[in-house]
Amino acid sequence: MEPDICVVVPTIREYECMRSYFHNAREHGFDLDRLFVLLVTEDFCDTEGMEAMLDDEGVAGAVFDESARDEWYAENEIEEFSHLVPAASHAQTSFGLLYMWAHPEYDYGVFIDDDTLPHDEWDFFGRHVENLHREDEVESVSSDEQWVNVLYQNVDEHGLYPRGYPYSAMDETVETDIRDLRDVVASQGLWTNVPDLDAVRILMDGDLEGQAQTRTDFDDFDGDFVAEPGQYLTVCSMNLAFKREVIPAFYQLPMDDNEWEVGRFDDIWSGVFLKRAADVLGKDILTGYPLCEHNKAARPTFDDLNNEVPGLELNEHLWEIVDEVGGDADTYAGVFEAMADALADGDWSDYRNGDFFNYVGEHMQAWLECLDQLTAPRAAVPADD
Repeated sequence: MEPDICVVVPTIREYECMRSYFHNAREHGFDLDRLFVLLVTEDFCDTEGMEAMLDDEGVAGAVFDESARDEWYAENEIEEFSHLVPAASHAQTSFGLLYMWAHPEYDYGVFIDDDTLPHDEWDFFGRHVENLHREDEVESVSSDEQWVNVLYQNVDEHGLYPRGYPYSAMDETVETDIRDLRDVVASQGLWTNVPDLDAVRILMDGDLEGQAQTRTDFDDFDGDFVAEPGQYLTVCSMNLAFKREVIPAFYQLPMDDNEWEVGRFDDIWSGVFLKRAADVLGKDILTGYPLCEHNKAARPTFDDLNNEVPGLELNEHLWEIVDEVGGDADTYAGVFEAMADALADGDWSDYRNGDFFNYVGEHMQAWLECLDQLTAPRAAVPADD
């Protein structure tokens, strides 16, 4: 079987975690020939060791450090768009999306962070692919704040809200129902052990090492759910599968490498854009299983805080902006273009670092141009006589 799933792993340290995912696949009878594993790393990292690991496991894949990415941009005639993938940032997952777009044989993408491990209880890859084809009934969730806390199922016990959840949407009233799924385009698995929290919430939890004193386990999760149309939720890319079709609306935002020093909202904001596009087009994002074990390395909480503070006010308002545009579009690119134009052309001077919204919008516009360039017919190179 030829690979039809591109697994994108941003890594500078723990790439060996992928051996556990391959072992999980073998134990559950998942065909590893379906995977192409793309390790996105840096020039100073052990690229030879990464390549050797893939070879030893017998899994198809490639390793792209910064130099290799630059070569790939040149080969695909998109050097002018290289700025879309920020330097030294988790948002380099966007390179994986570009790679997928240039290879139409990949029907599905999977994002995995290198500080995670699969749980034996689930066929990790198999469950994600199954989720993307489900049509059964699941719990649907909404709130009076238009936001769904993905940790709502046991929030009365742990009181946690995930990274990226607006502070103004807390203390919401939650309503649940049951409904049929509508063309699932993304499958978000959640996490045991270290929850995905922002720095303010980590500090409030009494942890100075960037993790959390409050941990999550199996008892905190009770099956899959969807956020109702018009409701938003945080989308974390550490354990996520998606259909190829969403790539035009799933750009991982240009964080860290910017003059405002805004960071750590790349997957959060891309999830807001994807949810808006999914709602407009009548699609669903399924959240819940398979769980992964999140073993976030200790680091100063105040480092994360410094990265997040420049964008905290913007995060409170981004969803309100995109919720008002793109409603008449009939493609992912159409919805994304409407959101991009709203951000690029707006006056956000009332917000701290409001110009960053314009910067993001311009990058979103360039993202669509880049995707068009990747699929444009290329002029034939004349033969030497």
